[in-house]
Amino acid sequence: MAITSSRFVQMGERQIPVVLPNTRDPRLHTAAVIISVHVIGITALGFRVSVPQILSAILTAAAIDVILTFRSAGKLVWPASGMLTGSGVALILRLAGMESGHYWSWEGWYFFSAIAGLSLLTKHLIRFGGTHVFNPSNVGLVAAFLLLGSSVVEPLDFWWAPMGFWMGLGYLVIVVGGILITRRLRLLEMAVGYWVALAGSLAVLAASGHCMTAAWSVDPVCGTRFWTVLVTSPEILIFMFFMITDPKTVPTGHLARLVFALSLGAATTLLMAPQTVEFGTKVALLGSLVLWSPIRGVFDRMLPDENPDRPAFTELLDRSTGAGRRAAMVFASGIAVGSFVVALTVVIVLAGGPARAPIDSGGVPLTPEIVADIDPADLPVVVIDPGVEAVNFDVDEEVARSLALNLAENLWIEGEAIRLGDGSLLAGADASDRLVEMQEAVDGAIATGERVVHEHSFDSLTLGVAEGGGDQLGAALSFEATGTLSVITYDAFGAEQRRTDSPFSSTFIMRQLGGDRWLLVEAR
Repeated sequence: MAITSSRFVQMGERQIPVVLPNTRDPRLHTAAVIISVHVIGITALGFRVSVPQILSAILTAAAIDVILTFRSAGKLVWPASGMLTGSGVALILRLAGMESGHYWSWEGWYFFSAIAGLSLLTKHLIRFGGTHVFNPSNVGLVAAFLLLGSSVVEPLDFWWAPMGFWMGLGYLVIVVGGILITRRLRLLEMAVGYWVALAGSLAVLAASGHCMTAAWSVDPVCGTRFWTVLVTSPEILIFMFFMITDPKTVPTGHLARLVFALSLGAATTLLMAPQTVEFGTKVALLGSLVLWSPIRGVFDRMLPDENPDRPAFTELLDRSTGAGRRAAMVFASGIAVGSFVVALTVVIVLAGGPARAPIDSGGVPLTPEIVADIDPADLPVVVIDPGVEAVNFDVDEEVARSLALNLAENLWIEGEAIRLGDGSLLAGADASDRLVEMQEAVDGAIATGERVVHEHSFDSLTLGVAEGGGDQLGAALSFEATGTLSVITYDAFGAEQRRTDSPFSSTFIMRQLGGDRWLLVEAR
């Protein structure tokens, strides 16, 4: 087989046309932006994805695209669409529990390959009116998240890293690339319209007290912080610039596209409103486009272009005000728009009921009325591990010392619960597996009459992020601790029987599951 100078491949006696990449193809420009984000993310921002995973997605989708195009057109066509679909899938898809820094890991490569391949197949199999119905990577990812669940796969996080040079460069690549590409395709107004509608409707949701938990945050993301994180999220920007603006899956009319984007922004917020965890919120974002894409023709029929050369915002304004000539039309339009905004506000607030602040993910009561006998001066200086920067949590020496005092109080409360035989005290100190473990210790002490209490005296404390602690309840903090452990045995009347001292080295895991108090969930 050879490629001739006239761009044909000679296979025996048959000449097969070869279509090479066109440097003006917007799909190549979009792929260049996405690949650039991949490189920055993996090397500098801690993306939890590997090179083999990315290549598995890209090569699978590209191969399927080449084969199906050859079967239908008899040409060997550069798989720009397939490579874009594969790179888009790899940018959004993550394996649950995978850590960053595993650049050459083959773990779960088959998920990336299968999801990218199935995404590309939807372009050829689900068609209407001569074109595909869904954005391929979008519908494939949503199907994967819904079918496999958060225990297997999850979407790219809303928050990537603290602002710095590399995060700023990532924003620059996404925003500049997105503006240039969508402007060339005459889709910039659509992208901006979506962001404006989303930001406005999310403001209503945030003001109602909405909260979600996220693997990158140690406390619930609520209110103003929820709004700020989402409207500035790189994932939102990627979605609005490179996913909703697929020219083949949006209305054809200039004005219809704008209204499509505005309504999509409101729909996205309505789907996000009842979600209490980031996984559900991210799937709601992606899922809104899956729901809206099949009805794009309705917008074209309702809003045919009268003057496609005018900006869509201007056209929409003139139509809504009767071209500005009749006061009655202006008044009626104002009433209609106002009524819609009020109705949308009410629906958003009602839909967000399940995710209203404060979140109490573990069902843990607040601290009981007990004062821990801890002298803060006895605690050592807390060392803050640089890994804490991997989560969206502002910590300084004062905050770290407060957390250390919280840990010491929790351990003291555990000892008092055992010494007094009162398991109700544990609700102010423990949660999850640690609560079960300590309750069993209290029950055993009551049953035997011998109450063994552990007292910790710290020599060193290092605050970090718990390995594997990021999940749907949020990130967990850890204290690497060394010091002296005193094991004190009391009788049923509270009299000390014996005491032994020995050095210890332990890791204590804490979460902020309710209120302001950090609860001990595990000790290793």
